[in-house]
Amino acid sequence: MADRATRPADFRSDTVTRPTAGMRAAMADAPVGDDVFGDDPTVNALEAQVAAMFGHEAALFCPSGTMANQIALQLLVAPGGELLAGADAHVLSYELGAAAALGGVSTRTWGSVGAAWRPDEIAAMIRPAGYPSNPTRAIAVEQTHNLAGGTIVPLADLRRLRELSAESGVALHCDGARIWHAHVATETPLDAYGRLFDTLSVCLSKGLGAPVGSLVVGSRERVAQARILRKRLGGGMRQVGILAAAGQYALTHHVKRLADDHARAKRLAAGIGAATPETNIVLVDLTETRWDAPSLVAAAAEQNVQIVAMLPRVARIITHLDVTDDDVDRAVEVLTRLGALLRKQ
Repeated sequence: MADRATRPADFRSDTVTRPTAGMRAAMADAPVGDDVFGDDPTVNALEAQVAAMFGHEAALFCPSGTMANQIALQLLVAPGGELLAGADAHVLSYELGAAAALGGVSTRTWGSVGAAWRPDEIAAMIRPAGYPSNPTRAIAVEQTHNLAGGTIVPLADLRRLRELSAESGVALHCDGARIWHAHVATETPLDAYGRLFDTLSVCLSKGLGAPVGSLVVGSRERVAQARILRKRLGGGMRQVGILAAAGQYALTHHVKRLADDHARAKRLAAGIGAATPETNIVLVDLTETRWDAPSLVAAAAEQNVQIVAMLPRVARIITHLDVTDDDVDRAVEVLTRLGALLRKQ
């Protein structure tokens, strides 16, 4: 194992975490079956647990958040139907055109403003059914919002959007990859979020420290159809209880501690003069420096601090389960020094 002084401080994503010793033990001890036949007891228990947490009838374990999102969209939008989403939404920006390529979903976007959207403006975009328009069938929102720096969509805005979409018969999907962070930061019950949406995708490997896995959450009927779609996409799994046990462990031990990640992110942001984050994502705006994001990433990596470029002039830093206070101190020291070297005069 690398010495703490030489090991990279890895802030690239909250997906880089390693399973803890307790999580590995839970995985090793998990009773398993064949999930395609529906008889893996551990994944069945995880699915029931997550569905109940969000106030829904059922859930389905998937290998990835992208698969979970795309299954949910196909449940809500038939080929040729329209999805509304933010221009910077993960389902459109980071899923390789899957909505169109795999689901035949047409998309239309509102402006790239992260979590700061207005429900009435989105509702005004809804197209009703009837020739020659392409009817809007669903709206997708992201909680928390990745490209906006882990910002939280206010519960009041979600409730208003639910009211307006219901009036038009339009479904709501939540890309809830980091919804756990919103839950901890605002103390909003998970079912208060969950009951507002027809479908959700929730991730166990972002923030919670599980090695893999996301779930589609929804009605019993929709999740039964989701199981068919998952198989069609190549996501049918066998003794998946080994992975589901990691998710169960994460839900028991790693949700409340997300507050530690939020505190470290705030301390890091203060140390480098970045905007104060709401959760665990710090965005570094480089427009007032001579740096571009890829160059800063490369320079920081040479100093054993790993971050990522999100946009040409925006770098991202994420705190997570494997980030320590010492890692934060190192990142502050390195990034402050690098920033001072090439700051515009």
